[in-house]
Amino acid sequence: MNNYLIPANSKKSQLILGFFTGVDLILFGSGVGVTLILLLVIQSTNVGIMLLILAPALITGFLVMPIPYYHNVLQFIVNVYTYLSSRKRYYWKGWCYNVEE
Repeated sequence: MNNYLIPANSKKSQLILGFFTGVDLILFGSGVGVTLILLLVIQSTNVGIMLLILAPALITGFLVMPIPYYHNVLQFIVNVYTYLSSRKRYYWKGWCYNVEE
């Protein structure tokens, strides 16, 4: 009878258009917005300057491009940034640690 059970908590169904998170769209929208402002402000026929003007949209487009394991790579970048920008001394209490005073 072709009855298929699709999990309700599948991750792809939680993404916008099946590929993007809200942060992805905000990031890409801000890059496109900066590019549009630069296009309106800077009048140039030089190819090098035009590439610099288009750089925000191109870079943010590359950052949100849906590639395999994208969100895993994004989480790795966030973890590296958090590690590099935070304190380097970690305090650990193991599961067998006794707090005695």
